[in-house]
Order: sequence, then C-alpha cells, then structure tokens
Amino acid sequence: AYNIHVNGVLHCRVRYSQLLGLHEQLRKEYGANVVPAFPPKKIFTLTPAEVEQRREQLEKYMQAVRQDPTLGGSETFNSFLRKAQQETQQIPTEEVVLEVLLSNGQKIKVTILTSDQTEDVLEAVASKLDLPDDLVGYFSLFLVRETKDGAFSFVRKLQEFELPYVSVTSLHNPEFRIILRKSYWDSAYDDDVMEHRVGLNLLYAQTVSDIEHGWILVNKEQHRQLKSLQEKVSKKEFIRLAQTLKYYGYLKFDPCVTDFPEKGCHVVVSAGNNELNFQVRLPNEQIKEGSFKVTRMRCWRVTSSVPMSNGPSGSSPGKSEVKLELAFEYLMSKDRLQWVTITSPQAIMLSICLQSMVDELMVKKSGGSIRKMFRRRVNGALRRSDSQQAVKSPPLLDSPDASREPMAKLSSKLTSVSLRGISHSSSANDVGANDFHGNYAFEGIGDEDL
Repeated sequence: AYNIHVNGVLHCRVRYSQLLGLHEQLRKEYGANVVPAFPPKKIFTLTPAEVEQRREQLEKYMQAVRQDPTLGGSETFNSFLRKAQQETQQIPTEEVVLEVLLSNGQKIKVTILTSDQTEDVLEAVASKLDLPDDLVGYFSLFLVRETKDGAFSFVRKLQEFELPYVSVTSLHNPEFRIILRKSYWDSAYDDDVMEHRVGLNLLYAQTVSDIEHGWILVNKEQHRQLKSLQEKVSKKEFIRLAQTLKYYGYLKFDPCVTDFPEKGCHVVVSAGNNELNFQVRLPNEQIKEGSFKVTRMRCWRVTSSVPMSNGPSGSSPGKSEVKLELAFEYLMSKDRLQWVTITSPQAIMLSICLQSMVDELMVKKSGGSIRKMFRRRVNGALRRSDSQQAVKSPPLLDSPDASREPMAKLSSKLTSVSLRGISHSSSANDVGANDFHGNYAFEGIGDEDL
C-alpha cells in the first residue's frame, strides 16, 4: 500500500489497484487526453528500485490530477480520497458531535455524520449560527493548532477531499481544533458580510481576536478609539477603523526561515492584500520588512523531503520530520526573475493562500462574485438540531504589546516595469511544468500593477 500525506500528515493508505481503478474512472469520465499518464502494470515482481520508481510516478500522477482544475475538483477524485481516508482511519459512519471554534473562543457544537465532507460541516455550522446561505461561501473551516498563549497556528484550510471529523480526530491531539474564519482577501467583501447581523458578529469577533494576538498593528491612539467604539458596541465602525490598520485581513504564519535576502534568515510571513509580507531578521539582528505581490510571482511550488526512517540513532522512531518548502519565482525588476524560498511546516497553507488570492483576483477581473450559493444536499444526509446558536461579543481589547519594535522598510517602491519579453529564468533548480503552479494573474501584469 502507498501512504498519501496531506501537509506531511497521513491522510490515507491506498493500493496500486485502487489508484488504477480511480484512473480508469477518470479516463471514462473526462477522456484519455485530459487525464495524466498512469504508471503501467508490470507482470513480474518489482525490484526495490522499480518499487521506488513507481512510488515517485504515482506521487507525480496524484499531484498532477489534484492540480488540474477539472480533475482535482471532480467528485470522482474527491470522493475517492474521502472514502480512503475513512477506511484507513477505520472510523465507521455514525452520528457524532463535532466542536467548531469561532475566533473569540466560542464553541459551536454541530451534530454531523463522521462521513460528512467539509462543505456539509460548514453548512451545519452556518445553520447553527443562522448565517444566511448566500454568506456561507465567504467563510471556511481551518484546521489549527492551539498554542500555549491561546493563539492559533494555521495548519491548513480544510479541503473538499477530506472529512473534517476524521481529519481532526485521527491526529489524536487535543491541541488540534477546527475554526471558522472568513476566507476572502479583499476587504471590500466585508460590506456584503456586514449586511447581515450574524456575518457582522463573526467578522467583528475575528477582528478583535486578530488585534489581541498582535496580527493587526495598532498604536496607542488607534487602540483608544477602538476601545471606545467597542464600549459603544459600534461594531461596523469598529471594523471600518480596523480596515485602515496595518495587516488587517492578513493571516500571520509561525516564524520560519527564508533564503531572502540571504540564506538562513529568520522571517515572519503574513499573507493578505494580494501579497506575502516578510519581516526578516537579518544576521546583524536588524529587522527589515518588505512585500512580494502575488501578481509579480510567475509561479510557485511546494516541495517536501522526508528523511529516511532509519535516520541517525538518537532520533525517535516514527517521528521523521517532513521538511516543507514553498518557493516562488518573483519579478524583482524588469527582466529579472528570482526564486525565493520559505522553509516552513506551513508551506502548503501558504500555497493555498497564494492560490486563493489569485483565484479571487481572476474572479474580480472577470466581473464575477464570490457570493456562493450552497447546493442543498438532496439526499438530506444532514440532520441538524434546529436550535440556533448566537455569536457572543468578545471581551474588551487588551492593551497592545508595547515591546513590539518598529519595522524598517526593506525597499522603496520598485521601478516600474513592463513584462513584455521577459525570458523564463533558467536557474539550476528550475523544474518541469507539472511541478509548479503557474500564476494566471501574472500574465496580465502591466506597468500600473507595479
């Protein structure tokens, strides 16, 4: 059997024959010219080298299918992974109570089936909170790890190919929780959410929480104004003021390592406003800050390396650490593309953020909307209690951390460039086209974007 990992965590175990069955089903539905090539059957027993070669080919196959918008979003592919996840973790289908957190620490308990997929669970939470159908698409469920200080470290956004109950319980660790947060980047969409009482309360609770955790930066005067609006319970005005603050709407990641501007620099990365923001600690202990715009990334890729399990003696057995890297190719200046690498256990979450920023930009460009009407399940598999649960207001803000040091700007505005005639970089670590996410938002870049 082959282990399939998501974010370095075992998702399911599958046999070659099961994957072949999936491949044949995809070919039948989408045609042989759409589905990637599948590693061929062999008549004789495989040698160890051939076994490893087949594993690599299957890994490439699964990644290629997942990255294809049609195949990766198909019910055939996603239901295959959900079923395999449930079978691997040996969790029978039954009714359970799942606890989902809100940003203010409030717990929402929903009655679901262990086999309910991410969208089902999101709907159940929305129904419990009385969040209207047309606002459900503005929110997502995230798998987080609670840190000692009560803050959260983001593991990933729960995907359509997994069962949230199985994902969280199979980790066997109470620090892992599921949290409901907004899942869009452009704060203009806040207006849609604030039209409804529950949407407004959810957004308000998240904003208060992000300020308290130091994700949104506030000075003393802004803090005083926010506190006064909070005392008056002026939630809309509170959010309007927060929207003007630095890092509003950003997701902050755990400290990690980057090779920019030089190898081995410690960095805190935040994602928001169509950019990755870097706060880099240079070798001379100076802190510098700069941003990488998503429209200037030609592509990016996530790579993982798993050390061999028979590692050096002294390493605890079964605790092989998966090393994840996100690398993106960035337009530093006219005609100059450079790879920037972030080494972080949250690399996949960073990649998901980049992809969703690009998707949102493309939807906006085409005049679309992220208002997503959820399809009600026809088979009525979701049984819910009718009791609605209200979103409580968070407590008043704590004072901002005065010890936070001011940031020095990394660079002044980069020179305006035009993208015509950029040569693709031919750096030694360049990889085949299937290994990275091409960025459609990059194609339309013009001088005004820079």
